[in-house]
Amino acid sequence: MPRAMDCLVNVDFGDNKQPDWMVRVKEDYFKGGDSFFKSPELNELVDDMDANGVEKAILIAKVGRTDGRAFQFAEARPDRFSLALGGFNLLRPMPTVRTLESYVRDYPVVCTNVGPSFWGDGMYPPTDPVYFPLYTKCCELELPLCVNTGIPGPPLPAEPQNPIHLDRVCYRFPELKLCMIHGADPWWDTAIRLMIKYKNLRLMTSAWSPKRLPASLLHFMATRGKERVIFASDYPVLSFQRTLTEAAALDLTDEVRDNWLYANADAFFFGGKAAT
Repeated sequence: MPRAMDCLVNVDFGDNKQPDWMVRVKEDYFKGGDSFFKSPELNELVDDMDANGVEKAILIAKVGRTDGRAFQFAEARPDRFSLALGGFNLLRPMPTVRTLESYVRDYPVVCTNVGPSFWGDGMYPPTDPVYFPLYTKCCELELPLCVNTGIPGPPLPAEPQNPIHLDRVCYRFPELKLCMIHGADPWWDTAIRLMIKYKNLRLMTSAWSPKRLPASLLHFMATRGKERVIFASDYPVLSFQRTLTEAAALDLTDEVRDNWLYANADAFFFGGKAAT
C-alpha cells in the first residue's frame, strides 16, 4: 500500500449542529449517509489511518474551539496530527492576525484555511483588501494558506471561488505559500495554468473522488506539475479507503503517485520534515 498524508480531515462534525446548507450538500450533492457527519474517536481514526497507509493527517480546527477533537487529537498524537486553522473574522484584521500568531506559537498549526463562498455572504473574492492582513501575516510566519476554489457543493455564491482571482493574489504576494483546496471545478484548466505561471501555488484534491479527477489534471500531475498537486480526502465526506483505493487504481507511475499522496504535502506543509 502506498504511503499517504491526508491534508484535510474533519473530526468535529458531530459536535455541532450543521447549517441547513451543509445538510443539503450532504443529501443533494454527495448523497451521503449517516457517516457523512460522523466524528471519530481518536483510536478509531488512528486505526483507520493505519489500515489505509495514512501516516499523517492535517485536522481542520477553528479559532475558539481548543476543546474540540482536533486540538485534543493533535495534543495526544503529535506524531500523527497537525492542524489547519480557520474560522477567522477577516473584517477584524488586527484580532485576526494576533490570534493567528498566538495559535501558531501554541499549537501545531501548519496552515490556515479560508473559504470565500462561506463567509461574508460570498461578497469578498480573494482579491479584496479584507484578506491582505491575513496574507501578510502568513508570509511573515511562512505559513501556507489554503483557499477554497471551484463551485461549492452547498447553495452558496460560487464566483468568489473562481481561481482566476488568485492570479492577482500570487502577483501581489509572491512570498505567500498558497494552495487551492477542494479542486477547482469547473475551472480546472485555469487552476492548472495558474500553477504553471506561479511557483508558490498548489492544488489539493480534497473532497474529490480520485476516479472523477479530470484528465487534464492527471496529465499535469505526470508532467509539469509533479510537485504541485496534493492529496486529501475531506474525511469523513470521503473515506480513506475509497479515495486511496481509487488513487491506487489510476494510471500513474509510482513516483507521480507518491508525490501526490505524500511527498508534495510533506514539502509544502512541513518543509520535507514530516517523517522526522
